[in-house]
Formats: sequence, structure tokens, C-alpha cells
Amino acid sequence: MAVPGFPENLDPQQRSQHQLERLQETLNRAYRSVPFYQAAFKEKNIDPLDVGCLEDLAKLPFTERRHLAENYPYGLFAVPLRDIVRIHTAPGEGQAPSVSGYTAQDLDLWRGLVARALMAAGVNANDIMQIFLDPGLASWGRGYKDGAEELEASVIPLTALPLEKQQMVLKDYKTSVVVTTPSSAEELCQGLYAEGIKFNELALKTLIFAGEPISQEDRDVIAGKLHVDTWVHYGLSEVPGPAIAFECKAHEGLHVSEDHFYPEIINPATGEPAAPGEEGELVLTTLTTRAFPLIRFRTGDRVSYIQEPCSCGRTLCRINWHQERTDNIVVIKGVKVHHAQVMAHISKALGFTPTCCRLLAGKKGDRVGLEVWLGMDDTIFSDEIKELEKVVDNVENALIQELGITARVRLAEGEVECAEPGRREVAP
Repeated sequence: MAVPGFPENLDPQQRSQHQLERLQETLNRAYRSVPFYQAAFKEKNIDPLDVGCLEDLAKLPFTERRHLAENYPYGLFAVPLRDIVRIHTAPGEGQAPSVSGYTAQDLDLWRGLVARALMAAGVNANDIMQIFLDPGLASWGRGYKDGAEELEASVIPLTALPLEKQQMVLKDYKTSVVVTTPSSAEELCQGLYAEGIKFNELALKTLIFAGEPISQEDRDVIAGKLHVDTWVHYGLSEVPGPAIAFECKAHEGLHVSEDHFYPEIINPATGEPAAPGEEGELVLTTLTTRAFPLIRFRTGDRVSYIQEPCSCGRTLCRINWHQERTDNIVVIKGVKVHHAQVMAHISKALGFTPTCCRLLAGKKGDRVGLEVWLGMDDTIFSDEIKELEKVVDNVENALIQELGITARVRLAEGEVECAEPGRREVAP
């Protein structure tokens, strides 16, 4: 299976030349077709022709998630709508989601990228792959389905089944590969243990973590419980989905698909390039995307380069993906949740903006989700229990519907306390 692009073991100097050519094509297309980029370049007094080497990319302005919301829905598309064959949405920073579009060529490239990452994890035509992701990652489910089918593997697509049904499918359908988030994998382990299922009787051999980073300790625990090999994929809902970076058999960091994305690591406070080996924020520029080019997109993910060559023979650069972020976004089962976005949906559901609100993300019992504490002041307080329950239901339903994640709302008098071990507060 050949991925459109250049070889994974290409000489670094040759790769840089290919990247520069693709970067210049992307910049010219974005400048010509996307008013946002045309205005941003002119504000910096930069012309795409000024980029004569990869290092010149640092002269260009960043693209941030707020820009996606400000150009909702189609303002960042670089092709006419008649050329768009698929449209995806992802949670944004406010009420408006971020919208990305794909041409037929984009989908072909995406399918190849996912297939390459799956193949590196040993997935082949003999496998039955089950996709177990939250509804908020529905577009990733389609990407993994397409990539697995490219390898002629059998696929059990992403379906909104409760945990118990997912366990039944895993056991009865002889699933050999599961694609899921670390949080959902932990829930799966707990559910299988509760049912008394013997893991050595399962056909499962490969577990692919997507959507969020995982510590080596937690990874080893899950792998030990399920008796599987584990792999990590990195992706973004904005550019264009899963498997932008992937693990090889060496399990020594994630290879970035440099033939389609140009990576930078910057100091998140200054925006300047991070020193060699230093942790920083990952910034990505698309090199081959037709419909939705993104230039210097700030991901908020904290990473660091691995300098040593990989024993697998690939020369694609590698990164370590760290659990901390550089922004005030929290990741719940792979779904990115922004404080301003949650507040927008809460305010819409209530009809006003609450004066006191705390957000928590983390594990509660055997489930992972978002917990919202609302301080009860005169705008919320009611003597009628039914009215308070209605307030809670309205907010919960709005968050679940808009974000596609589990949400729980609690009411507290006055200021609300949220510090609790093992859980993270989303900073306002």
C-alpha cells in the first residue's frame, strides 16, 4: 500500500526540498483563495514569494482556534463548495463549531495516512477492527474505517453503543484490533473484569490509543490487563483527523507525517522556536490539503523532538507527546473542551450567563466526563425542586448534545469549591 507523498526513509535534505515545494504551493493557494490569509499576510507585509526556505515559515502569523470560529462556516475554505465532498465539524471556542471541508483528493490522502499508521501497528487484512470512540470523535471513526478498509481489514464501525454492548461485540465478534481513547480503554478493562471475562479467551491482540496522550505507567497497566500490544496515534480534528503522527514497532516516540504536515515546536509564551530538545507547543502547517489549508496552526499540544534516529529505519521526525497542554482546553475522551465554549452553551441553555461557574474534568466512579458546578445566586435559586432539576437537565442536555461527551451539572450555594485530587479544573 503506497501513501501519496514521498518515501518514509527519504534523505532529510531531499525531504526538506519536497516540503519547501509543497509549502510554497500551499501558501500561494491560501493567499489566492482565502481572504483571512490574504489579510493576515498583508498585515505582516509578507508575500508568499518571500518564503524561500523552510526557516522563512517563522515569519508568517499563527492560525489559532479562535480564527476558525471567526470564519465560520466556510471562510477558510480554499476551493469552491462544489468541490467539497465532505464537511466535518468539531467543537470550537464558542457556540459556533469549527468546520473543515475535504475534496475527493483530500479524502484519498487521509485514507492513505490512516492506513500507513495502522500498517505500522501491524494491522492487516486478517484483522477485525472495532472502533470504540465517543460521538464527539465521529469524524475520526470514519477516518479509521476508511484506513482499515484500505488495508482490506474487516471493520466494525463507530456506533453509539453503551459500554456493555461494546464488550459483547468485542467478545462475540472476535475483535482483534480496537481503536479507542485511553479513558475508554480503562472503562473497557473495568467492564470486562466486572463481567468475569477471561482475557486470554479474547481474540484481541492490538489496542490503538487515539485522541489523548497516555502515561507509560497507565499504558503498561492497560496492556497488562488486556494482554495486548499498544500503539499511540496523534491527530487533530482540524487538520484533518487521526494519525498525523504514529508509533512504529520500536515504540520510541511518534513519527510525524512530514510529507503532508510541516511541524514546528515553539515556546508557547513567546511564539519563538523552542530550543533543540526543549518541550513546547506543536504548530502544524498542512502541505497537501486542498480544501482547508492551515498555516502555522497552534495545536495547544505540548511535545518535544526526539533527536536520535529511529531503529525502524524511518527518517520521518519523531516527537514525544506530553500530557500537559499549553492552553486552557481540556481533553475528555479525545474531545477538546474549551472553557469559553462550555460557558456559551450554558448561557444559551439558561437564558443568561451565570455569575459563578466552575468546570472539572476527570474520572468520577467508572466514567470520565465533564462536571459543571454552578453557584446558585438570585438568577438560579428557586424554592421549587422541580425548577432546579429543570435547570440542571437543560444544561446537561445542551452540553451532551453540543459536545458529544458525558456531562454532569451540580448546583451549590454561593461560591463553589472544585479542588479534588485526580481531577483537573478547566481554567477560565
